[in-house]
Amino acid sequence: MALTWAANGGEGCWTRKYLKPPMHGFANPARFLRIARWLMPLMLVSGLIMAMGALLYGLLVVPPDRLMGDTVRILFIHVPSAWLGMAGWTTIAVSSIVELVWRHPLAAIAARAAAVPGAVFTAICLATGSIWARPTWGTWWVWDGRLTSFLVLLFLYLGYVALSQAAQRDAAAGSGASRVTAIFGIVGAVNIPIINRSVVWWNSLHQPASISMGKSSIDAAFLYPLLFSALGFTLIFGGVVLARMRMLLADIQTEARLRRKAMA
Repeated sequence: MALTWAANGGEGCWTRKYLKPPMHGFANPARFLRIARWLMPLMLVSGLIMAMGALLYGLLVVPPDRLMGDTVRILFIHVPSAWLGMAGWTTIAVSSIVELVWRHPLAAIAARAAAVPGAVFTAICLATGSIWARPTWGTWWVWDGRLTSFLVLLFLYLGYVALSQAAQRDAAAGSGASRVTAIFGIVGAVNIPIINRSVVWWNSLHQPASISMGKSSIDAAFLYPLLFSALGFTLIFGGVVLARMRMLLADIQTEARLRRKAMA
């Protein structure tokens, strides 16, 4: 809220003017589409170049690990996928909070756009982890805290996608269905700290975190290509989310146009 001075004949008075939060300046769909039109290909192309370069370096240049041998090379796909699986749901949760609290018009679209790529990276993480576990642990799967909580994350993604699609189809439910989807996105975020701390809270075959704030136990030969791979995949994730947001906005605009024609 802001106070402004308004003239009234020869006199003046203070009037209250209610201002939208600053984030609503980025809520205009036309403005968002103008930014996304050039930002999306930039993120996708740069992400693909960085990710492919890091993967090729990891496959061809990085030496085998002393204990795990060449199987360690799956690290450059597995770790970025795990990071983006958790980051995707964090995006859903934050967008859901913004939707419920500030009624940001693009928040629900951002949450829906992040769900499918987040689910894909979660599935890739589980698949590559299983492949890595077979020669390392002697089994494809163990029901420990880290693996089980990440499997729960995949089911949460599938549930969120189904719920958001049902809410979109159910026009009679209106904003109420959207609020239920947003609440589900917030509640599901409880699983993220469980994934992060599972190797600390319970006995696990999975190794503890190798990278923490300000320090790393990973050798530099593996660390730097891993960071480049994570950054590349993150840019790809961001580009895909922007592409899906553009697609969802186009669907909404098309549906609104058809409704207007039907009512005419």
